[in-house]
Formats: sequence, C-alpha cells, structure tokens
Amino acid sequence: MNIGIIGSGNVGGTLGTRWAQKGHQVVFGSRDPQAADLQQLVAAAGKSARAAALSEAATSDVLLLAMPWPVVKDVLTGLGNLTNKVLIDATNPLLPDLSGLALGTTTSAAEQVAGWARGAKVVKAFNTVGYNIMADTSFQGAKPLLFYCGDDAGAKKTVHQLAEELGFDAQDAGPLKQARLLEPFALLWISLAYQQGWGREFAFQVLRR
Repeated sequence: MNIGIIGSGNVGGTLGTRWAQKGHQVVFGSRDPQAADLQQLVAAAGKSARAAALSEAATSDVLLLAMPWPVVKDVLTGLGNLTNKVLIDATNPLLPDLSGLALGTTTSAAEQVAGWARGAKVVKAFNTVGYNIMADTSFQGAKPLLFYCGDDAGAKKTVHQLAEELGFDAQDAGPLKQARLLEPFALLWISLAYQQGWGREFAFQVLRR
C-alpha cells in the first residue's frame, strides 16, 4: 500500500516505520521534510520510506492522522481534497494535563475529523494503546487488542489488515460513532499507565467462551 503519515511523532513515526519495514511505501509528511530528526526516522525505516511535504504525503491512498488534537483541524483543512482516501484517525482529544477529554459523549474526535475531511473514509484506530506497544506487540504468545471503528466496510478491511500485520488482535467495534467509546477507552489506558502507576508495558485482551 501507499501510506502517508500525517504527523511523524511517536505514533506516526512508529507505525510508519513498521509498515515500511513490512514493504509498504510510506511517506512521512512534515512541514520541514529536511529536518534532521525526520531524516533519521526515514533512514531507520528503510528503503520503502521517504519524507515529503504534508501535501505530498496526503496524495497517498491511505493516510494516518497522528497529530496533537489542537492542530488537527488546521492541518486537515490544509491538505486539500481527501475524497475516497482511507483516513486512519489515531488522535485523542486530550486535555493538556491528560486529566480528561476536550469533547465526547455526544460526538468524538473521529466524527469531527470526518467533518473536516469530507469525502474521506475515516476509521478510528491506533488510539487506544501507547506507541511502545505499536513498536513491539509481543506478549508471550498473546496478541494485544486493537479496536477500530468506521462507516466504510472497505476502509475497515484495509485498517484490519494493517493492524494484523503488526501483530495486533484487530477487532471491529462498529460504526464511526463508536469512537465516542474508544476515545474514553484510550484515556483509561493513559490513566492506568501514568496516574495509577501501571507503566506503559501493558495492553488489553479479549477473552471469549
């Protein structure tokens, strides 16, 4: 797949690197593609990765949105026409002190993203675990759970594949409005990791019988 990374920080850098190492063509988008840290990221990701302006990264078939919530609207509206792009929304509308969410209950960051990126096939995913789990999904034979949700079946199939390739137990949580639940679920992971002292090396799992 051709994957554009909109936001090359911890989450975008980790996922983009792993997908590039799986053989996908990855473009790390940045306002400064020649920045030293971004060039180091590209070198580590390997020959299937390169850096480019955000607008060029946005021409990819699949986009990963992994930016801080306060800048998301301005970045998205500056990318132009995203019609029919698979847009993976990995954002969380966190308050600056991580004490809660800036919005929720009756809407979600994902639904806001879908409104700003009209025509894109938005799928909420990769927002409920830390980037360290994305980098290494091994848990002694168990797979960490990764929920995703969206309104387009084809887009969700694409995201399912990309998540499974990285070693996640990818589970469809339903339509995009389910992000109203997945974003607070992400806050649970964050609060356990930091406020409750669990640390970052844990993930959730589904048990069935």
